[in-house]
Amino acid sequence: MFIDSHCHIDFPELAARMPELLAKMEENKVSHALCVSVDLPDFPRVLALAEQYPHIFASVGVHPDYEDTPEPSVDQLVELSNHPKIVAIGETGLDYYRLTGDLEWQRERFRTHIKASRITRKPLIIHTRSASEDTLRLMREEGAGTNDGGVAGVMHCFTESLEVARASMEMGFYISFSGIVTFKSAKELQAVALEVPLERMLIETDSPYLAPVPYRGKMNEPGYVAHVAEFIAKLKGVPVEQVAKQTTENFFNLFKPLAH
Repeated sequence: MFIDSHCHIDFPELAARMPELLAKMEENKVSHALCVSVDLPDFPRVLALAEQYPHIFASVGVHPDYEDTPEPSVDQLVELSNHPKIVAIGETGLDYYRLTGDLEWQRERFRTHIKASRITRKPLIIHTRSASEDTLRLMREEGAGTNDGGVAGVMHCFTESLEVARASMEMGFYISFSGIVTFKSAKELQAVALEVPLERMLIETDSPYLAPVPYRGKMNEPGYVAHVAEFIAKLKGVPVEQVAKQTTENFFNLFKPLAH
């Protein structure tokens, strides 16, 4: 069985097809999915999905790309995460690719999430793009890693260097690969995936975005995470069942959901 460790099935284009998505998950042996929050106004629909379906989990957080949205406080995140189906804090982090100018607000938002993670003991889901140096610096300054009293988490949809992966793993973080790793143009990322041990790896779709080969360019969905696993298995020269088993174990070890 596979687990999609990061998707956005609450987004309208996927939510409208929910019966079909769930059927495709079952068909492709995808047993669970984590629906990830990107802002507070839409958090209720994320939680509603997790409450409705036993095999869907959820997170609470505000994405770094969302500039004009209510700013979360530590207390808010702590309170909203106090639910058995909320297994993580995020998606949070830094993105200097899509936004420019004075991004101190983004760094402060990231700090808020790390503080909430430390209080709740729920792992972080971290997004970093063109900002790895500051991302790692803030993780260390706020004690996000297990070696600093934090609970670590996952570097989601990873596209950074092997050095960033190693630095993250040293802090107790898992590295999650999306459909990007299957792209022909992603040779550098494939080299990173080859070096990241299965024991520190998760797989995801980040749907509705970044559909893996052979669905590249189409709308992504949780059932397609099996193709990410198959590609990684081929890359590493191991049976796909081994990738499925280890990444599933990793998911439950990290997020510790109550029902599975």
